[in-house]
Amino acid sequence: MRMHLPFVCSLPLVFSAVILAQPGAPREAGSIFVLKAARTFDGESMHEGWSVRVKGERIEAAGPSSGVDTSGAKLIDLGSATLMPGLVEGHSHVLLHAYSETPWNDQVEHEALALRVARATNHLRDTLMAGFTTIRDLGTEGAGYADVGLKQAVNQGIIPGPRMLVVTRAIVATGTYGPKGFVPEWTVPQGAEEADGENLARVVRDQISRGADWIKLYGDYRWGPHPGSHPTFSLEEMKLAVETAKNAGVPVAVHTSTPEGMRRAILAGAETIEHGNEGTPEIYRLMVEHHVALCPTLTAGGGRGGRGGQGESPMRTRRRESFKAALDAGVTILSGSDVGTFPHGDNARELEAMVEFGMTPLHALKAATSVAGQVLHMEIGEVKPGMLADLIAVDGDPTQQISAVRRVKFVMKGGTIYRQ
Repeated sequence: MRMHLPFVCSLPLVFSAVILAQPGAPREAGSIFVLKAARTFDGESMHEGWSVRVKGERIEAAGPSSGVDTSGAKLIDLGSATLMPGLVEGHSHVLLHAYSETPWNDQVEHEALALRVARATNHLRDTLMAGFTTIRDLGTEGAGYADVGLKQAVNQGIIPGPRMLVVTRAIVATGTYGPKGFVPEWTVPQGAEEADGENLARVVRDQISRGADWIKLYGDYRWGPHPGSHPTFSLEEMKLAVETAKNAGVPVAVHTSTPEGMRRAILAGAETIEHGNEGTPEIYRLMVEHHVALCPTLTAGGGRGGRGGQGESPMRTRRRESFKAALDAGVTILSGSDVGTFPHGDNARELEAMVEFGMTPLHALKAATSVAGQVLHMEIGEVKPGMLADLIAVDGDPTQQISAVRRVKFVMKGGTIYRQ
């Protein structure tokens, strides 16, 4: 027995070394750092010759290097890179994987929950390593409340991943979502939770009680005998859901692309509209009037632009025109891609698409940093004292060439280094 003790005692050390060697494993949490780079994008503008002091999980100081205290800190010189806030993914589905691998119906109907959660742990790691330190995950698509458990696993340091805002199951009107196509005698589980009328208040409260940070409603969808999307919830139903959520301080996002669905979401008090593919100048002016942000998901489905674009399909042309109308109206834009329909870790393609569709690189960056922090009510997206120390460094100047956000060389979340 005694002869085996040295070997047994060494196991934790060996195991720790293996864990720390894995991509995405956190290092040096809780230390004091001073980060220095050729350029610093603070979420609003670019600066040269800045340093950033991080203590614990927050930024303690940021500004010209001569004025930033380095005492007691570990200096990290990032050379010619650009230091900037961690990027925000405003619309993700970590429990989905690319439709080019497996169609949505097959994922929801045939993939076990344990399998989907196992995939999601990789998705979260890949997202963080790509420089996206916060995600708003907008629905588990048939995986119940698994997003709540994944969020807990990230927060407890069990798995590496970005900060997560979750909506759990999302809410659809009865008979409007999927999977569809079964014989009428069968009732099959849906990819979201069904609710109608007064029952909406109960479902909203229930999802919040189970861990929802946001509530997501499907304001229109492909249902009924006629092709295309049509409104689902009435204005009164939406108002009830939004009022119920706001009583708990929980904001509401609405999936909607039709002008009428968007109008109802705006008047009901939603804080963000997801997709908005058919938005009109009139609808966008209404969004500005009611302070509703747009998460355009330009790269979802046939509207993909940017890197690897598919050519100018009719859907892509329509999205380009609609996005331009939103920009012209002055709508607040939150960067979000609907990742999960395409591979996780490729989130940067949404920023590239926004630039291709008419945004400046600077405003695209703000949509994924400072503006995102404001829309999501979080202390992220800016390099200034008191903010959470979610910081990345990229090769090049993303305010000049947006593709620089793909060249991530350093990732810190909450003062912990995940990539260096």
